[in-house]
Amino acid sequence: MYGKTISIIVLFAFLIASYSIYMGTIDPTPCFSQLGKPSPPCNTTSTKGQPLRVFMYDLPRKFNLAMMHPNISDVEPITAENLPSWHQTSGVGRQHSVEYWLMASLLNNGGDEEEKEAVRVLDPELADAFYVPFFSSLSFNTHGKNMTDPDTELDRLLQVELIEYLENSKYWQRSGGRDHVIPMTHPNAFRFLRQQVNASILILVDFGRYPKEIANLDKDVVSPYVHVVESFTEDVVVDDGALDPFEARSTLLYFRGNTVRKADGKIRIRLEKLLAGNSDVHYVKSIPTTQNIKVSTEGMRSSKFCLHPAGDTPSSCRLFDAIVSHCIPVIISDKIELPFEDEIDYSEFSVFFSANEALEPGFILSNLRQFPKEKWLKMWERLKNVSHHFEFQYPPKREDAVNMLWRQVKHKIPDVKLAVHRHRRLKVPDWWL
Repeated sequence: MYGKTISIIVLFAFLIASYSIYMGTIDPTPCFSQLGKPSPPCNTTSTKGQPLRVFMYDLPRKFNLAMMHPNISDVEPITAENLPSWHQTSGVGRQHSVEYWLMASLLNNGGDEEEKEAVRVLDPELADAFYVPFFSSLSFNTHGKNMTDPDTELDRLLQVELIEYLENSKYWQRSGGRDHVIPMTHPNAFRFLRQQVNASILILVDFGRYPKEIANLDKDVVSPYVHVVESFTEDVVVDDGALDPFEARSTLLYFRGNTVRKADGKIRIRLEKLLAGNSDVHYVKSIPTTQNIKVSTEGMRSSKFCLHPAGDTPSSCRLFDAIVSHCIPVIISDKIELPFEDEIDYSEFSVFFSANEALEPGFILSNLRQFPKEKWLKMWERLKNVSHHFEFQYPPKREDAVNMLWRQVKHKIPDVKLAVHRHRRLKVPDWWL
């Protein structure tokens, strides 16, 4: 009796399920898998493969390209065809040019959109994010980079005018600027009015000059500096045809740079006393002239390890110069944040020492001199495989630095939308804090 009843119930449930599948109200595909294979999660709304839709403000040229080319027209729209190339090929100007490459990527209308992490939309109503093409780093470097120059006032006035422009935008007002992307990779960029953009997604290289209420990992994106040495595309092959970069790189540890730095960068002077004078170490005080950059290019390519101590802020361009030179970075910076770290494990191709360890006499050299060749070669192979993530170029290429940055921005958007939606309906903001 009971068996017959159970059979009827099972048959009835089967008929209902079959009817639902036939009518399209249930899709069984995501919730079932082949025998022995893990099933994907049900009810997901993944946007993988869909590029971020970005609206770029059409700011007057004085906020961006006119700093490079003063006579550029404000009337003619900037397109992929008339975009001027970056005017400085090396040095500090190139190092802080992230803002240009992001703008250029949105103007690029060629290539396969499926390989792009961000595409430009001309209708702001369709945008996931809003790009503000203010070259704040170039503005600082152009208008009074010595902090006390009279021209510094021009940098401040640009910031004032930009804030007025944004605050009059209904899209800025709608989100409080939370879905706006603003690059400021120079530590002194946008220094007068940072507080007014503290809700936006900031593109920074580290947090050394920012209080937590302005910049933090929850909302902002860590960018690499644009490397200033040329990328290494060929490695040495010894006579028998076998690749042996370990033996070909004759210098153990390489550093060439300014040793007079502020804050945590003061460690450079102390490291000089510990490291300079060793026959297998190159530790030289230098400034980034064109000739010195050429010397650094060759020096990094002929070294096993490249030293990266903190500069005026926790990071410096030297780290990314080492990466594209296929020289294993030795990072000494207790507060450094690294780009794309949710996707890249730097411990696979870098060596880390704390400041205290680095200042212990003989500690660094003892560890590096005993570093196993097999381990170095494994790290070197990994370094070569990730170096393309640190290339800025136009047009951008799959998985390069520009696309990686846009993907990082894309990762921030769900939290941005949550914050915007809560902001619109809460009568008592953040009551739970």
